[in-house]
Amino acid sequence: MEVYNEKVLYENPLLSLRIFRSQRNHNLLINWHYHRELELLFVLSGGLEVHVEEECFQLGAGDVAIVGANQLHRDRSSSESLDYIVLQFDLEQFFDHSTMPYMRFFMETNHPLSQVNYIFQENSLVKEEIGQTVRGILEEATSKVIGYELAVNMLVKKILLLLLRNDKRQILADQDNFDRLRLKPVLTFVEQHLTDRIQVEEVCKLANMSYYYFVKYFKKTIGLSFTEYVNYRKIKWAERILLTKDLSISEVGDRIGMPNMAHFYKMFKKYNDCSPKEFQKKMLAWGRN
Repeated sequence: MEVYNEKVLYENPLLSLRIFRSQRNHNLLINWHYHRELELLFVLSGGLEVHVEEECFQLGAGDVAIVGANQLHRDRSSSESLDYIVLQFDLEQFFDHSTMPYMRFFMETNHPLSQVNYIFQENSLVKEEIGQTVRGILEEATSKVIGYELAVNMLVKKILLLLLRNDKRQILADQDNFDRLRLKPVLTFVEQHLTDRIQVEEVCKLANMSYYYFVKYFKKTIGLSFTEYVNYRKIKWAERILLTKDLSISEVGDRIGMPNMAHFYKMFKKYNDCSPKEFQKKMLAWGRN
């Protein structure tokens, strides 16, 4: 079986997203592939046969399908002509400090995200609303009216909210709010000490947990390990500094508590697929356009 890792290219570096409208007049089967972005398919006319690992979805006009991050999938047209919209976006980039606890619902720890496709089969209103939201994202990304990045960001979050609130089978595995409340002092501490080297042992006391229990509890509740979460927050802060302060790359690394340049570059590239300097140049150049 031939499988390839698709590299999704973003038109706007400020948005970790790609959306396009495509037409087909052939029924060739696209090879198995995967990418780190979550994908939504919305059929405007015609038919589309979508294979996601062991599942197969037959879509017609007005139908929607979701493919999880890194899920193997392939598809082909099941009609003479096909017109559809493809939306691909990096989940992590659409969560901030206040919404980070919800990211775990979409991390596919227990179930592949494609399992929530049942929502569209059982709830036509949600399917229609998500389809219209995908249309809205395409219109905003195409017209590029001032503030369209804000509009796209809100519309992507609307899709995630619709999935979360209409998951009657609890595929996305809700957790009690007590879990998040118990970690609130830890998350606050992280935000207040991003300049420091934060050790797990420090925050275990805040949570009143043993080291081993805390590590498992944090991963289960937030969806990231504690170290991953701290690095993610530091890099998000670094991005902000790079665009608002006149500092060298080494000074930015010091500011976020990553004085080791090799480590800083490695972490930055993990979340942005480019170096800090490349990120700064791309973002500032885009902002001048």
